[in-house]
Amino acid sequence: MTNHASRPYFLLSFIPAVAYWILETYFTLEIALIGGIVLGILEMLFEKYFTGHVHTLSKVNMGLIVVLGVISLYAKEGVWFKLQPTFTGVGIASFLVFKKFQKKSLLLEMLKDMGQKPPLPEEAYQMLEWHLCLFLIGFAAFMAKVAILDTTSTWLFWKTGGFYIAFGAFMIVEMIFLRWYLRRR
Repeated sequence: MTNHASRPYFLLSFIPAVAYWILETYFTLEIALIGGIVLGILEMLFEKYFTGHVHTLSKVNMGLIVVLGVISLYAKEGVWFKLQPTFTGVGIASFLVFKKFQKKSLLLEMLKDMGQKPPLPEEAYQMLEWHLCLFLIGFAAFMAKVAILDTTSTWLFWKTGGFYIAFGAFMIVEMIFLRWYLRRR
């Protein structure tokens, strides 16, 4: 029996961006936007089929793709569609800040929901979440710059693999910092 949980379904999130890039290259902006929107909807349906559910973040991203795609169609300007990663980053960072004002930790809540004992002290998670907020806001600003000033090819790279590279680098630096911080305690 195949284990569906171990498959890299996050790659489905690349479908609307890659489709938009290909369609924008060879067809009109309208066709590219409609293709990106339709494939965004298909992405969500595939997620439901393969995993049995659709994550809240996927639903929010799909809503953003549709709304920003419609705005782009109306404005006849693809930049709105390409701003989706910016709005997603700002939204997630805002949610983390909201949890902070409630004196709660999203990461600790997630660990407890998964039935795992947190391996680090609570203050480490609090600090990690603040740093994550800064990363997400910084990356969102960077993606806005890329969406507005750079090519669709550059945007596609940073929307897909570039994000994972940047996030991986952030996590390496964060792990080094947390080790240093926890040793100082």
